[in-house]
Amino acid sequence: MIYESGKSFSSKDYKQEQIEQGDYEECDFTGIDFSNYDLSEFKFSNCDFEDCDLSNVKILQTAFRDVIFKNCKMMGLNFEDAHSFNISFRFEDCVLDHSSFYQLDIRKTIFRNCSLKEVDFTEANLSNAFFDNSNLSNAVFDRTILDNANLKNAINYSINPNKNQLKKTKFAKDNLAGLLDQFQIIIE
Repeated sequence: MIYESGKSFSSKDYKQEQIEQGDYEECDFTGIDFSNYDLSEFKFSNCDFEDCDLSNVKILQTAFRDVIFKNCKMMGLNFEDAHSFNISFRFEDCVLDHSSFYQLDIRKTIFRNCSLKEVDFTEANLSNAFFDNSNLSNAVFDRTILDNANLKNAINYSINPNKNQLKKTKFAKDNLAGLLDQFQIIIE
């Protein structure tokens, strides 16, 4: 396993030359197509991914510590397969459709301008998470902890207050219909 620190990786076609498994600290990855790669057991600490395609990447025991994803396509990722110790990341302008955060403790995670369609947040701890201008169409919230989370600018969510923990969770009063879907009432 290699160790890389402070290195930039960009515009290289890794379909022909796979990035080596290792520990990457304070590295930048820009414009790289990682789709369908196996990044299992890699370690990323204080790294930035920008304009990358990470769709359907295998991340078994991959460590993400203080990682920022900007304008990345990340469809179909099973984040619950990643190494859960100190897992922390931020997503800006990303497409995370069909991904899963099942049972993860990802408090304080920021999802800014993200597409989170059909994402599974079942049994995740999203305390103090921030869903800023993000689309949660058909996202699954089941026994999810959303204490102090901010969904004021989130759209298309459906969250059952009887099946999720919502202490001091912030919602916009114009967008409360997503809390009432399961009651089959009509709001006009």
